[in-house]
Amino acid sequence: MSTVLVETGPDSFAALIAGQVPPGAAALADSDIAPAPVLSMLAELSDRIGQNFAPNAWIIVEDGCLAGLISLVAVPEDRTVRIGYGVAPSYRGRGVASRATGHLLTLMREDSRVDAVLAETAVDNPASQHVLRVNGFAEAGSRTDPEDGDLICWRASTA
Repeated sequence: MSTVLVETGPDSFAALIAGQVPPGAAALADSDIAPAPVLSMLAELSDRIGQNFAPNAWIIVEDGCLAGLISLVAVPEDRTVRIGYGVAPSYRGRGVASRATGHLLTLMREDSRVDAVLAETAVDNPASQHVLRVNGFAEAGSRTDPEDGDLICWRASTA
């Protein structure tokens, strides 16, 4: 399997929202990676983060096909970035999220602006917890989010 990250910008998000193939991919997955309102929210978030930190969003391309998205989910603070990712249902359970997260960690380790990468998973999402564990993230606490419920907080150093 060949997993690559392709930097994503407004044109890519616009294509995804319209159900079209974004630049850097040859085809769409056979299932949506996210509903249009979520893609719109991610596009706005990327634009806001991009005012201070770029690149900040990537499409996940698996063997030429769009398989998911991975991005920063907040404006970086204190040399720390927060990430989130999503993979189309038809690509789940195949190691795509693990490989993409590994690639993103490599990019962050090469970026002198970043000392640590944070992520959060639902307590009842063992697949996502596995993605972070295999990429060297350590549990760093927990919190309860009004929308997402109980979450495990994770941290990986880039040093």
